[in-house]
Amino acid sequence: MTRPERPKMQYPISHEPELARPDKVAEGVYRCRIPLEFGPPYINSWLLEEEDGWTVVDTGMGTRISSDAWRDVFKNFFGDKPVNRVIVTHMHPDHIGLAGWICRKWDIPLHMSQVEYLTARTLVADTHHDVPDEALNFIRAAAYTEEQMDSYRAIFGKFGSFIRALPHAFTRLRDGDRLTIGGVEWIVVIGRGHSPEHACLHCPEKNLFISGDQILPEISSNISVWPTEPEANPLEDWLESCEMLKNYLPENVLVLPAHGNPFIGARERLAYMISDHQENLEKLLELCRTPVRVPDCFTTLFKREITGGKLNLAAGETLAHLNFLIHQGQVIRETDDKGVNLYRRAD
Repeated sequence: MTRPERPKMQYPISHEPELARPDKVAEGVYRCRIPLEFGPPYINSWLLEEEDGWTVVDTGMGTRISSDAWRDVFKNFFGDKPVNRVIVTHMHPDHIGLAGWICRKWDIPLHMSQVEYLTARTLVADTHHDVPDEALNFIRAAAYTEEQMDSYRAIFGKFGSFIRALPHAFTRLRDGDRLTIGGVEWIVVIGRGHSPEHACLHCPEKNLFISGDQILPEISSNISVWPTEPEANPLEDWLESCEMLKNYLPENVLVLPAHGNPFIGARERLAYMISDHQENLEKLLELCRTPVRVPDCFTTLFKREITGGKLNLAAGETLAHLNFLIHQGQVIRETDDKGVNLYRRAD
């Protein structure tokens, strides 16, 4: 396989706006950087202006630092115009964390895809619960040490700690839905892999694409298998979504991502991401000539040892690649007498 060179995207908006200071990127469309407590330093929330108010796309985490930023925006930017609706691209806390809080403040609906909403509700329900046996068996099979299992127990259920109470009802977004916002049409485009039913928004008239985490300009979105669905094949979903978007998006569309700066070059970026995962699959298949455990794959996939807080993401992404190869019939999974899974080539 010939891997394409890392694409050189165009960044037509070169300046870096201040946090919580909305910055115009197109007529009626503003970027607002909301600070995050951990992980990336901020998320891009997208503000779509309407005659009688605003639509907010993605919200930041349900933490004080993010909510204080929004209070600043409400007071100093929105003025007398209310928020009319909240759209959430997917259920990760940096995107959905303050959705319920904003919806209650303005008494407005939450718009998101069905699977994302229901998955968020399910994961929030685990807050403060003990780790279920299914999750312990899952991480044991991934060759976690006893110390790593204790660390997992300590953080289990923290997902809901970063999400303010969600509305008990929502308005469903489906692939192909058309929303009129600010007098122009935005088309819902569903992607999968990073999350189960990720909603992006495409405005042909303005040639804009709000991508959430489905396309990012510099970093790769995590594609993971989780204990709730251990046999899942999210990497296949991701690769299919990347191919779909590569064929769907106009060549010169301006991508408005959740992290990083707006850019042009979506097709090249998508092609590079596809090739990167394909190359990793080839390397992993070669590694599986002898039986390997999940942590034995880390240096092959990530080119470094994995320790501390990155373990769960690394293990999840490794399993996504291994499950893909299992679904393709190229790798066989076996379990030893300690409950640890071993992976080897099928041939």
